[in-house]
Amino acid sequence: MESEFLSTMALTFKLAAITTVILLAIGIPLASFLVFSKMRFKSIIETIVSMPLVLPPSVLGFYLLLAFSPASALGSFLTEHGLRLAFSFEGLVIGSVLFSLPFMVHPIQSALSQVPLSIFEASYTLGKSKVETMVRVILPTIRHGLISGIVLAFAHTVGEFGVILMIGGNIPDETRVASIAIYDEVESLNYALAHQYALTLFVVTFAILLIVYTLNKKSLGGIR
Repeated sequence: MESEFLSTMALTFKLAAITTVILLAIGIPLASFLVFSKMRFKSIIETIVSMPLVLPPSVLGFYLLLAFSPASALGSFLTEHGLRLAFSFEGLVIGSVLFSLPFMVHPIQSALSQVPLSIFEASYTLGKSKVETMVRVILPTIRHGLISGIVLAFAHTVGEFGVILMIGGNIPDETRVASIAIYDEVESLNYALAHQYALTLFVVTFAILLIVYTLNKKSLGGIR
């Protein structure tokens, strides 16, 4: 029983870590686009990014399940090439990235929008390229937004349930993460183990949120 608990928690944090790394790579350029682009239909992209905040997780999970099913064109194509996303860890990663996207993008977008344009202009005047300016000047300046995005995306992924259940099911050592395990143990009236999972998630999420607020407070205090 202890080994099952440890493997489930390990899978949970593995999913959260991989999702967070992918989201960070996606979130920085996407947030930059939303802040600086003057594209006419930018509001449509902003809406799509923000939809997971209000969309029921089961809705997203349902449509991902349909898309990954061998009966769909995409699912059939993936199956022919040896890729199975429905009820697999890889499918969980894709679903988690989509569902946690706003939790990474919004903090970075908010931080970028507060950076004075004079900082960009000064960097360009010194001969720095756009990439160098972003990596060496802007990212250190918005570190509080980056920290918030990383921690919130990680914590949100750890607590996911609806999307995970729809596209992953409850396969031990592959898709059975802590949130699914809690539901499963409660259904089995095994409240002691459900409490163990729930308490672990509670402590972990509380700790990481406390860390981000503490770091951000120090970061903003240093700026002032």
